[in-house]
Amino acid sequence: MTMASRTGIFGEPGPRGMSRRRLLAAGAASAGALTLAPLMTACGTKPTASSSLAPDLSDTEHVVNFSNWQLYIDVDENDATKHPTLDGFTQKTGITVNYSEDIDDADVFSAKLMPTFKAGQDTGRDILVPTEEVGTKWIRAGFVEKLDKALLPNVTANLLDSLRNPAWDPDRVYTVPWQTGCTGIAFDSSKTKPVNTITELLTRPDLHGKVALIRDWRDTVCLVMLEMGVDIGTYTDDQFMAAVEVVQKAVDSGQVRAFTGNNYTELLVNGSVHACLAWSGDIVQLQYDAPGMTYVPPESGQLIWGDTMVIPEQAQHRKNAHELINYYYDPAVAARVSATVQYICPVKGAQSEMEKIDPTLVDNPLIFPDAAFLATTHTSRLVDEATQARYADAWTKVTGT
Repeated sequence: MTMASRTGIFGEPGPRGMSRRRLLAAGAASAGALTLAPLMTACGTKPTASSSLAPDLSDTEHVVNFSNWQLYIDVDENDATKHPTLDGFTQKTGITVNYSEDIDDADVFSAKLMPTFKAGQDTGRDILVPTEEVGTKWIRAGFVEKLDKALLPNVTANLLDSLRNPAWDPDRVYTVPWQTGCTGIAFDSSKTKPVNTITELLTRPDLHGKVALIRDWRDTVCLVMLEMGVDIGTYTDDQFMAAVEVVQKAVDSGQVRAFTGNNYTELLVNGSVHACLAWSGDIVQLQYDAPGMTYVPPESGQLIWGDTMVIPEQAQHRKNAHELINYYYDPAVAARVSATVQYICPVKGAQSEMEKIDPTLVDNPLIFPDAAFLATTHTSRLVDEATQARYADAWTKVTGT
């Protein structure tokens, strides 16, 4: 989320954000319009850090190529192929945004880009939105550019203080948060009584065969470790494997119906799952059409995470990319995005701007968390690639994928 212009560009404040189901339906029809050119193929090894940058074509090519996750930006209520904030940016700057929703799995997307990164070639993108884990890998490998803070005054002024200095990117040299969110428990209150702990989710008889867990171990296993009283900022291999065993027992007993990405929303809606692990923003969106959908932080704590904007090495339109990043840190623009995606907003001032768009969201802690909500959140330590591979191998034996 970031800056830019106001009602004059966006038009009058629209209705509350579209439900995820309506977005999914609209998005399927428009998927062909939301892709960039195919990835460049490349081979060879990454040049040394002293190799020169590609020329910045921003002054002659008024475009910026932006790759993001699906359903992760504002949309027009009547036409899901249109994004009012992107249109507003073009009207304000004259820069056309080639926007692509081609990130579906962070690790898979990173693997697709890796040959191009290693060859020191242009990926065809000027802004990417990796997870913190993938972003950290790219930073360590030298695959992303340092940001020019002089071109990001809105970020300097409006980034939430709590997000300014992460251990994996001190002082935000390479990254700017796009959205942040939480992982916790969701349930359909029209079908089950409240579920407040991970133990309930994994063992309660009335939920037998009606539970979904998130396929990524960084969500599921970390929440189980929190339930076990483990400090997930410093957990050991033995603690990780003990949590994996807890999940294995729930799978073997038939308690767990599925491991999912965010298609758990479909399972909740069609009733095949009554409770699951979930990402906070998804459930806020579902509540518009299904008020019984409920998100709760587990009593042992919830995870908090972020997805970040980076400029990949050899990007062709670096100045334009900075301008777009800076634009999304205008509180009015950030609020417009948050009204649709409904994850935690990283931009100061967006909460007051939300009054003009959807007052019902102003006090929603899943978008604008207060101190009490943040006190329930935990961040997991980032592990090296060899450890990730070992953990992924153990986890695959549980999920079967």
